Amino acid sequence: MSESPCLFCSVVRGEISATIVAETPECIAFRDINPQAPVHVLIIPREHIGSLNDATDAMTIGRLSLLAVEIARKEGIAESGYRTVINTNAAAGQTVFHVHLHLLGGRTLHWPPG
Repeated sequence: MSESPCLFCSVVRGEISATIVAETPECIAFRDINPQAPVHVLIIPREHIGSLNDATDAMTIGRLSLLAVEIARKEGIAESGYRTVINTNAAAGQTVFHVHLHLLGGRTLHWPPG
């Protein structure tokens, strides 16, 4: 049984274009094509990990968070505030099954989110 192609793995390989905002040896960050805030960046590990449930290395998840802080500063939203979200599985809204952290900011974000 073959695995279905992963959209974000295609971005990592450069097969699908994305507006890249930051890269490290372990992670890549790009603008969401359906932004929910003025700043909406997706931060993913280069390695395929299906969801947060599949993560086994705390360093990988930590790197996503630290890159989010760096991008928030670069985008000018660190001081005003921003939100980071990792949706895990379908009921939580995960639609691409490659773990990814959403960085949202640039406007007032309400709670609860939905």
